[in-house]
Amino acid sequence: MGPRNIRSDSEHQTPFGRSFTSSSPIAASAIARDLASYSEDDQSPRDGASPSSTAYPVGSYISNARSLAGSYRRPSNFTSISHATIIPWTGEQQTLSKSEHQQMIEEERHLLSDNHVIPPEHAHGKPHGLQHKVSGLLSAAIGQGSSSRRPSRSQRSRSRPRELDGASENTALLRETMDSGESGSEMGSEEIDRKWDEAVAAGRIQTTWQREAKVIGKYSLPLMVTFLLQYSLTVASIFTIGHLGKEELGAVSLASMTVTITGNAVYSGLATSLDTLCSQAYGSGKRKLVGLQMLRMVYFLWIITIPIMVLWYFSEHILAKIVPETEVAKMAGLYLKVALLGTPGFACFESGKRYLQAQGVFSASLYVLIVCAPLNAFLNWFFVWKLQWGFIGAPIAVVITETLLPICLFIYVYFFVGSECWCGSSRRAFQNWGPMIRLALPGLIMVEAECLAFEILTLASSYLGTSELAAQSILATISSITWQIPFPLSIAGSTRVANLIGATLVDAAKTSAKVSFCGAVIVGLFNMVLLSTLRSYIPRLFSSDPEVVDIVAQVLPLCAAFQLFDALAANCNGILRGLGRQEVGGYVQLFLYYVIAMPLSMGTTFALGWGVMGLWTGVALALGLVSLIEGIFISRADWNRSVQEALFELHDFCVRGIEGVRIHVV
Repeated sequence: MGPRNIRSDSEHQTPFGRSFTSSSPIAASAIARDLASYSEDDQSPRDGASPSSTAYPVGSYISNARSLAGSYRRPSNFTSISHATIIPWTGEQQTLSKSEHQQMIEEERHLLSDNHVIPPEHAHGKPHGLQHKVSGLLSAAIGQGSSSRRPSRSQRSRSRPRELDGASENTALLRETMDSGESGSEMGSEEIDRKWDEAVAAGRIQTTWQREAKVIGKYSLPLMVTFLLQYSLTVASIFTIGHLGKEELGAVSLASMTVTITGNAVYSGLATSLDTLCSQAYGSGKRKLVGLQMLRMVYFLWIITIPIMVLWYFSEHILAKIVPETEVAKMAGLYLKVALLGTPGFACFESGKRYLQAQGVFSASLYVLIVCAPLNAFLNWFFVWKLQWGFIGAPIAVVITETLLPICLFIYVYFFVGSECWCGSSRRAFQNWGPMIRLALPGLIMVEAECLAFEILTLASSYLGTSELAAQSILATISSITWQIPFPLSIAGSTRVANLIGATLVDAAKTSAKVSFCGAVIVGLFNMVLLSTLRSYIPRLFSSDPEVVDIVAQVLPLCAAFQLFDALAANCNGILRGLGRQEVGGYVQLFLYYVIAMPLSMGTTFALGWGVMGLWTGVALALGLVSLIEGIFISRADWNRSVQEALFELHDFCVRGIEGVRIHVV
């Protein structure tokens, strides 16, 4: 899609119906229409006008094409759903907040210091405080979702400047005589920017394996915590119900599959449009447009919730015609009838995450999950076992948790940060929906396409019997838990590669990619050894049924074997996102999942009679091929092409930012 220029005001006076057929660039035209209808009373302080504003002026960080601030893009708040690694397209570079800009300047300062371009910060005895070393470590954490036109660009997370304390003798490949009269910490941002530009142009910015391992490790740790906490919302019910019986375990697995395909994936996919709309609104200088975009999405998702609720309410009859086990279908339908009460809250939470993300606030989701995830586990145990409510207790716990998620997020916004973009109730929230929906549909299709491939396995296992369905539920849960480690690692690698590519540091980006690859190998081998060693013990954590435990123990070695491929596939997708070649991973994965994996799994399961083992055979082969094909592509890719594309997009963003300022002045 070409450059998005804001068009004249006469073109913005478009009624609701015409918004679906507007030929202007989708997001830009939507923001322009909102700006045209904005009144003076709606205005919030401009970026430089208020000391309390969180935004940073556009022109302040795009003057240097090689700067980390200029190449910066935020990580998207995508949700960890199944093994979905294709992050939907949103296509916009975001405006930095003041704190993000400062972090980028500090990152440049440390890179210059490490390469001996400027004196180290401790040159004059200035200590490194612990607060600086850990500052913002948790703020990189996210929850679900999705990213930019080249999703790699949206996954460029804020670098952690104080993670790179102290220069090592090994980090400097070239040295110069430094002015000892001024330490690096005393230099202003303009001086840092000038020296950075000179150093990059001279090829003096280098990195090492040790340095990149430290950065990627600290990037990924908070992400791992976030993903594990978010996935625990689903796992808690399976853990709790599994010991009631294999029918109950099969039912909760079937219900969870339905929730993922028809509920969570729908909300997560549609909400990806806010990654573009809220970010552009924030960059326009009209902060309350961010809240307006979020409010539109909330109302839209609530409308979508109506057919979802109807589907879940009558799901017992639908599932009874799909799966052969009537009792399992009945219990799954009961679960869904209760769980539908939590869908409005989950829809609000998905929208609220992206509302805060557009403002550069990433820690909110983690803090909310730190509160709600343990509470969800406790409520599952309390209702199912303590109060003896049995099966029905699990969905009740889920409903309470999903209702609390947006409430906790609202409390965070009200008392801490993010309220400056709230617009309040407005009739405009029911107007100009066309661009939002047009941006949302591609994200929905991509997320659904990936999750459906893995959820089909659960549905197929129901035709093997109740024990097999329960065993498949446990195996899928175990594989998803182990996947929560390499996937955040791939996000960290993608973030680092993308930032370095944007700063035109190709060699440093390649070094970072190699470190990320080695990290994926280590994580994959760790998961492999763990599952192989504990294959007789892990199944008992989920079920007390001997037959189910035996089936899981037999298939776990195969699941353990492809853990290495799983980690490498996630890593390769991360590097592709960092290079801006996300579409390659999308084509490869969708082809291998649907053309290779699914037919092979069905053939070995039913035609050859391999049972549950056959279901995972196709998956194992597909993951191996994904890692092989994408690895070969990455090794032969033109990394300089990614640099040129990054510079082009930065120039395009600069032009649109200046044009936006002109509109504000008019």
